[in-house]
Amino acid sequence: MAIELYNDGQHVCIMFSELVDDESSSAVQANQFLIVTGDEGALIDPAGNMTYNALVMAMSRYFPFKRLKYLFASHQDPDIVASLNKWLMATDCTLYVSKLWERFVPHFCTLNRSEGRIIGIPDAGGRFDLGGTTLVALPAHFLHAEGNFQFYDVRSKILFSGDMGASLVHHSAVSEPITTVAELRAHLPRMEGFHRRYMVSRKVCRLWANMVRGMDVDMMVPQHGRYFVGREVVHAFLDWIQDLECGIDRMTQEHYQVPA
Repeated sequence: MAIELYNDGQHVCIMFSELVDDESSSAVQANQFLIVTGDEGALIDPAGNMTYNALVMAMSRYFPFKRLKYLFASHQDPDIVASLNKWLMATDCTLYVSKLWERFVPHFCTLNRSEGRIIGIPDAGGRFDLGGTTLVALPAHFLHAEGNFQFYDVRSKILFSGDMGASLVHHSAVSEPITTVAELRAHLPRMEGFHRRYMVSRKVCRLWANMVRGMDVDMMVPQHGRYFVGREVVHAFLDWIQDLECGIDRMTQEHYQVPA
């Protein structure tokens, strides 16, 4: 099922959340995002090979996939961009990913398929024009990948937050947004274990939260699980994540022992 996150008649943001069958496979649920303005389209975190055919069919209701202008990858993981070779074969689009992964993601491709079509985003991020509106690549390094970006749509005020805010839920639950602080608090057990292990440290969580708190964000949509609607909820999440002990904060010598 496609979830329409935003539509003002000219600019549309769509989330696809049910393309991974998490009942019959062990693959983690993942969301993919299509942004269309006029005759131009961008796909954020297009996922792996198991979703490719279903995603092409699902997005055809909103945009001819062969006319994609951009692919954006928050980082290099297979659930983010393992289908890259198929997209490069079927379209003329260009992939934008952290410069750290610019020479790694071609390993998903056949020989010479990626030449000149994978562009590294500098650590500071950047701005991209899509049909006259702006998409911003926001630094989110070490959350969780060393080179990591989130993508902010200026027009819809949606932050596509990658693994930040992710929750491990069945795909049928993703269509239910979190709209109150009480719902967020009840949802924390679905997020806490993931964030404690996958986010690198409280320091970078706090730096990220400080950046986002100064932005105009109406909705935060992660790559896994349910999404957050309303500034009150987004800011409550920032308050939680900025103080979360995670990643290397929790490591001790006991975690680095030679196995018996």
